[in-house]
Amino acid sequence: MTILRTREPQVLPPAAASLEPFRLMRDFLRWDPLRDYDLGAPASAFMPSFDVKEGPDAYQFKADLPGILEADLEISLESNRLTVAGKRESEAVKEGERWHLAERSNGSFSRTFTLPEDVDSEKVVAELRNGVLTLMVPKRPEVRPKKISVSLG
Repeated sequence: MTILRTREPQVLPPAAASLEPFRLMRDFLRWDPLRDYDLGAPASAFMPSFDVKEGPDAYQFKADLPGILEADLEISLESNRLTVAGKRESEAVKEGERWHLAERSNGSFSRTFTLPEDVDSEKVVAELRNGVLTLMVPKRPEVRPKKISVSLG
């Protein structure tokens, strides 16, 4: 007598079931199928990720830039286009050393963001502290929303 076994439905673990779909798409877009093959090409390029948020008075940009010196960073704002560029140098191979694994990326990068017309380009503040770049791009006071009070009459 042959017993047929039915396949149990596969249940996703709670962590996988709660994944954010946009995170999945970002990870997919960053995936490099040839990364593990040494084709004589340089190591993968360094491209930092940015967090951008808007507050009532300013736009804030944050990026993790470990190993990047202030001298290797260039930030410019032309019209309404904010550009952050820089480079992270690769570590030199010294005689007698043998590398077993090199996963950290390096090289030059450049990111450009288009800003709304309400920014005050004269008062942008940039700070690089503990490998984290923070840019504060203030809004012009005349375009900020104003609260109008209602009087009872």
